[in-house]
Amino acid sequence: MNKKKIENQYKAKIDLFNNYNKFYYDNSEPKVSDKVYDDLKAEILLLEYNYNFLKSKNSPSKVVGYKPSKNFKKSLHRAPMLSLANAFSEEDLLNFEKRILNFLSEKDDYKISYSAEPKIDGISASITYVDGKLTKGLSRGDGKEGEDITANLKTIKDIPKKILKKNFPREIDIRGEVFIQNNDFLTLQEKFANPRNAASGSLRQKNPEDTSKIPLKFIAYTFGYEKGLNIENQFEYLKKLNEWGFKTNPLNKLITGVKNLLINYKEIEKKRSELGFDIDGIVYKVNNFKLQKRLGNVANAPRWAIAHKFSSNKAISVIKSIEIQIGRTGALTPVAKIKPINIGGVLVSNATLHNEDEINRKDIRIGDTVTVERAGDVIPHILSADINKRKKNSVKFVFPNKCPSCGSKTEKEFNKVTQKIDAVRRCSSEGYYCDQISIEKLKHFVSKDAFNIDGLGKKIIEGFWKLKLIKFPQDIFKLDYKKIKKLEGWGSLSVENLKYSINQKKNISLERFIFSLGIRHIGLENAKLLSKHFISFLKFQKLSKTKNFDDLLNIDGIGETQVSSMKSFFANEINVKVLDELGKILSIQNVAVTKLNGLLKNKSFLVTGKLIGISRAEVKSLIEENSGSTVSTVSNKLNYLITGEKPTKRKVEIAKELKIKIINQDDFLKMLNKTS
Repeated sequence: MNKKKIENQYKAKIDLFNNYNKFYYDNSEPKVSDKVYDDLKAEILLLEYNYNFLKSKNSPSKVVGYKPSKNFKKSLHRAPMLSLANAFSEEDLLNFEKRILNFLSEKDDYKISYSAEPKIDGISASITYVDGKLTKGLSRGDGKEGEDITANLKTIKDIPKKILKKNFPREIDIRGEVFIQNNDFLTLQEKFANPRNAASGSLRQKNPEDTSKIPLKFIAYTFGYEKGLNIENQFEYLKKLNEWGFKTNPLNKLITGVKNLLINYKEIEKKRSELGFDIDGIVYKVNNFKLQKRLGNVANAPRWAIAHKFSSNKAISVIKSIEIQIGRTGALTPVAKIKPINIGGVLVSNATLHNEDEINRKDIRIGDTVTVERAGDVIPHILSADINKRKKNSVKFVFPNKCPSCGSKTEKEFNKVTQKIDAVRRCSSEGYYCDQISIEKLKHFVSKDAFNIDGLGKKIIEGFWKLKLIKFPQDIFKLDYKKIKKLEGWGSLSVENLKYSINQKKNISLERFIFSLGIRHIGLENAKLLSKHFISFLKFQKLSKTKNFDDLLNIDGIGETQVSSMKSFFANEINVKVLDELGKILSIQNVAVTKLNGLLKNKSFLVTGKLIGISRAEVKSLIEENSGSTVSTVSNKLNYLITGEKPTKRKVEIAKELKIKIINQDDFLKMLNKTS
């Protein structure tokens, strides 16, 4: 890799890092998980280590946090608020201690005591006391300069306004973390993504009276500038903080040796769900202040401290209850209600148990201590239960034989394709007989790939249902806007906007309309296939009378499973009535008939690589408009492989082996008598 390319790669990562910092510190709205942030930080530092010509004032080796907000007066910290290096493994901790021993010129058997302090996931603050009186409070800011949030910090009950103890230093900056307990956050989660966001947003209210209404807490753990602090070590300092009226973390411990640090780490990781507030790791500080002073700092981090981070996608919690949710297709999904726990920067209070078989296989019970996993955007799920922590009076969870919503029998269907009984148990009622299924059908009806009605989200659908404003899809287009205007949270403008959004969507394509009905096994792709077969809504609607379901088997991509679902849908009287009512209200567009003898008749295509000035979707559309077809893999069924920039080598190689014609973008357009 040449120097220029390395510099460009480095600059891109620095820009991304700076952007993440802005959202995290300035906007109180993290853009990515802690793991993604930490990984990016590590990548930048590794590049700097490997290539000494890489330098930036915005490097994580030089900056802490983000520049203070313009909404508050800025003020310099009397002693910088440094960041901490991270450890993720035993090897990282061993290297951390080895670096300390090397710096101090001590042998491996030299014992170092550490103050091990659980790291609260909140907002750092520095509070100045002069002669025992609180005079100023600053946010971290960029580590050198913070925001003056004194008035807001004074509203927090955990922060003493005056300290009369004789042994309290004449001047000191007490530092700690402002946070919100998980139980308190439950009343705020409509406004904020997680407790840290809530704490940050609350602390930065312009009006301190607004901040006072939020249940903020403060835990103290260190100091910055001091004058008259007569203490020799960190653990003694923590005890003094309690004497002076500050709260400290109850899980703080004095520990010697990396092995003992790891034992404590595992114990605390298991207790995370019991704490009532979020911690994302444990901070280890060399306990002796004289050693801390000798060790000093490296760039913007102390040599004598490190943060041992917890796994970003797993956590331990306790199941409080198991609820059964009913989906639009009648599927019963068990959901574990767990003690709220922070996983990767997101407060998790629900975790899926998938289905009845999964509960039985893992023997999951109410009251169990469980491992919860959340990976990326995947719904959090229960990995396993700790049988050793199970209570003696624990009983197996019994899955309901009747639907919790409508009381209908629940059953498992025989899958003709797999020749097995499905793992999923379903409500046996059809159509709109089951209230919960009806609500889920309505949510699907207005979803992104269906009618996509702005301002009519899931929660509003639920609210309108409870108020009996809607029951069937056609009711959405007959809403009583006068009643809505009188509801809390609704005004003339919001009602007019909703009315406009709904009226705008009265015109819809046949494929999206079919998809919106929520017919089981009929996703968007199958809806497209059906719309091309029926061409018009009237022909689709007549299926309830003609019963020509076997004709659907002639559609490439539609099988017995889909046809069976279509039969069930049209056999239901309410579904047929819903279709009739919607047909009177909506303008459902006919499908444009493609050329039967187009230029690409009987020819199949596949695109690999990036095309210029034309999307793959447009290419597919052009092929279909001209009687051609597209395939997803290179096989004997393929006639032409269209290659763009950076095509997949394997596809090109297979195409050559099979003697398939390989063409570029210009060749393809020439086939249509077009030019790029």
